[in-house]
Amino acid sequence: MAKVLFIPFSIVSGLIAGFLGKKLFDGVWGAIDHEEPPDSQHRDISGGRLILAGAIQGAIFRSVKEAVDHAARRGFYRTTGTWPGEKHPDPE
Repeated sequence: MAKVLFIPFSIVSGLIAGFLGKKLFDGVWGAIDHEEPPDSQHRDISGGRLILAGAIQGAIFRSVKEAVDHAARRGFYRTTGTWPGEKHPDPE
């Protein structure tokens, strides 16, 4: 039941994470290069620059997503007393 009640929290936290991730990536890329980040749709870009931008963006977005999701789950737990998910990782 907690997983169902957590869905609105998850949606809102996902939107917040996307916004924060974009702002953080824009700041980091601005420190690396003064041009806009390359996009695969651009014709005249170097492959190395495209891969670098993708790697940085992926690392930032995943890190921010995980941090915001965990914070939302902790807030949900503090509010309801129920953790929406697994308490421990499965042993390998």
